[in-house]
Amino acid sequence: MYTRKRAAALSAAGMSTVLLLTACGGGGDQSLTGPGEGEEGGGGQAVNIALIAWEEAIATTAMWQVILEEKGYDVTVTDVDVAPMYQGAANGDVDLFLDTWLPVTHADYWEDYGDDLEDLGTWYDNAKLTITVPSYVEDVNSIEDLAGSADEFGGRIVGIESGAGLTRVTKEEAMPGYGLDGEYELVESSTAAMLAELDSAIAEEEPIVVTLWRPHPAYAKHDLKDLEDPEGLMGDAEEIHAVGRAGFGEDFPELSQWLQDWEMTDDELATLEVLTLEDHKDDPQAGARAWLADNPEFLERTLGDDAEGLDFS
Repeated sequence: MYTRKRAAALSAAGMSTVLLLTACGGGGDQSLTGPGEGEEGGGGQAVNIALIAWEEAIATTAMWQVILEEKGYDVTVTDVDVAPMYQGAANGDVDLFLDTWLPVTHADYWEDYGDDLEDLGTWYDNAKLTITVPSYVEDVNSIEDLAGSADEFGGRIVGIESGAGLTRVTKEEAMPGYGLDGEYELVESSTAAMLAELDSAIAEEEPIVVTLWRPHPAYAKHDLKDLEDPEGLMGDAEEIHAVGRAGFGEDFPELSQWLQDWEMTDDELATLEVLTLEDHKDDPQAGARAWLADNPEFLERTLGDDAEGLDFS
């Protein structure tokens, strides 16, 4: 299971609603290889995509890599951490990054480097922290409904890592705000442990309440219900943007237009994540090809006439 390292963004943003979740590897000393010389308009044109190892970034970067290679681009994917990515893009050492979270998570990076970057548009607008139950838990629809129902859930909210922003927001904002801190224990362990408990409970159709976030492949695997948050204590939804270096639109007009037309629903992103992160975890590009083969309407919606002739089967 891939996890996410948003610690740097959390520290930089310094805000309680940062969408931050679990820790993932990646050092801070990476150097970026600058884009190579290429032809205009696709065939053979070199594009360098920065990749931070977060679930949705791995999935969508793999997707765009196979699309662009099919369209004749020479694609390099550079693994990098958050701060070097923004620095490299602002310096023109990398062309593109697909996973900028605004307005909160990457706010400080955007303030520091945004003048030297091009916002290529929002492709997902429902990135948020959640407290979630299986859909068969019919009598609980809101976080406030958990009050008085602790016995049903064994007095436990199953969480993730103790240092995660999701854990802090749940413990310091939502639980006291809805009067749950005296009734429930927030179990702090790991993302993998939380998902294992969720899988086990659903297999037995037992009640369980977990901390989760969108986007996440669990939403494609299970029929889940995010509890309503009438007080807004888990924070508002954020948007995920594609971002290019300065001059990206001029240098890549075709690709820039595709990215501006790119949007994904919850279901589309969740199913893409399952195929790239789980079913084909050793070859995310193969998972992306399988997803694209099953979703030709996505290609037509995003690429328009340029989708003609693409075959990922």
